[in-house]
Amino acid sequence: MATMKKESVKPVETMPNKGAWTAEEDRKLAEVIATHGAKRWRTIASKAALNRCGKSCRLRWLNYLRPNIKRGNISDQEEDLILRLHKLLGNRWSLIAGRLPGRTDNEIKNYWNSHLSKKINKKGKQIEASNRECQTIEKKTMEISLELKEDNKPHNGSEEGSNVNFNIDGLFDFTDEDTLNMEWMSRFLEMDEV
Repeated sequence: MATMKKESVKPVETMPNKGAWTAEEDRKLAEVIATHGAKRWRTIASKAALNRCGKSCRLRWLNYLRPNIKRGNISDQEEDLILRLHKLLGNRWSLIAGRLPGRTDNEIKNYWNSHLSKKINKKGKQIEASNRECQTIEKKTMEISLELKEDNKPHNGSEEGSNVNFNIDGLFDFTDEDTLNMEWMSRFLEMDEV
């Protein structure tokens, strides 16, 4: 006798919904979490009769439905704190969000990528332009300083930095002087002899 194999029939599983959440789905999820707590997300998804996976339910709760979430504009103080923490911690969004009460790591990451990174790049470009401008000014100042030094170089043995140009040898040349004009020298020499 030939035995026939029974074909096993698996229940048809529907694909989880991947689209936008509806208000009804949000309400169901919030009710189940209020009853059972925010844990065991796969179970919560089935208890809420949602056609969603556990991960989707967890992310929806953590990023949008929790009652203590602060939504809306990020203040200047929060922005400054995000900048300082990002400099210290890098892209560790959950650690940064832990220091900002009511803000989610997803919101902070999105704010960083859409606003702050562009602001930092713009500020960096402004600083570079300012540095280039300062370097140009310094270079021009050095050129002017060198030109002035060249103009003030001593000529014919005069002291450095003096603007008076004269010949020292000519200063002490008395050959064509009248002897009457040399009286002061005679008196000076007589005093030295005494």
